[in-house]
Amino acid sequence: MSPLHSAAAGGHAHCLKALLDAGYDPNYMLQPWIRRNYDDERKSALFFAVLNNDVPSARMLLESGAMANQDPIKCLQVALRIGNYELINLLLMHGANVNYYCKINTTHFPSALQYALKDEVVLRMLCNYGYDVARCFDCPYGNSLHIPEGFEGWSDSVIKDTLFCEVITVYWLKELSGHLVRVMLDYVDHVTLCSKLKAALMEQPQWPDICRLQENVCCLQHLCRLRIRRCLGRLRLRSSTFMSFLKLPQRLKDYILYREYDLYGQQSSAHRMTQE
Repeated sequence: MSPLHSAAAGGHAHCLKALLDAGYDPNYMLQPWIRRNYDDERKSALFFAVLNNDVPSARMLLESGAMANQDPIKCLQVALRIGNYELINLLLMHGANVNYYCKINTTHFPSALQYALKDEVVLRMLCNYGYDVARCFDCPYGNSLHIPEGFEGWSDSVIKDTLFCEVITVYWLKELSGHLVRVMLDYVDHVTLCSKLKAALMEQPQWPDICRLQENVCCLQHLCRLRIRRCLGRLRLRSSTFMSFLKLPQRLKDYILYREYDLYGQQSSAHRMTQE
């Protein structure tokens, strides 16, 4: 165990700062024989800080150059499980892979969505940072009957490549499907709803609004935003330095970055104004 890992594990931010100021490598990894003592095979000091829900230490490490995607279980996954908005946003700002896949109970869609099914703030945060929304609507069955008939998605067994439509239509999640899909449609062009997903959505109050979006062509302004985001790529979009040098009006930058849907940023701004 290195001094850096010990400081992060113990939540000693002052020691962590001293080590980083002295030139200690924020990406120094645990030795393999030490990692085997942990079930999650953690490597980085950042993982210890995130696991402790220690925002100041995590920020210190990230701002010193710690990489957010080095551990077998991603730091973002841990932060999502904890539910700390500030920590989630911090990791996303510093390059955490929003489209990571979990090794256990793998899904066809990126795993982070599993932690945002009931939380629009987290859902918008993930989508704003480049979550692959289109992959959620990718279903090989289309309008055909889903096989096997009556399959209810997740079970006690290990699931491989479970589809979004299979997950969100299980009886204990079905009522969330309308709101979830309505939000996700803000981040894609026209998508095809498979028979299983469509049947579940038709029972939800958001169905008329979903129909309106599906039956009408997306406005050119929105299509341009999607095209620009695709050209820039996820890493450039999350880089504040790159965006600051991009020769575009600030209003256009905000539109490209979905600032109108940044619920976390809006909440943070309102909280600061209240304190002042």
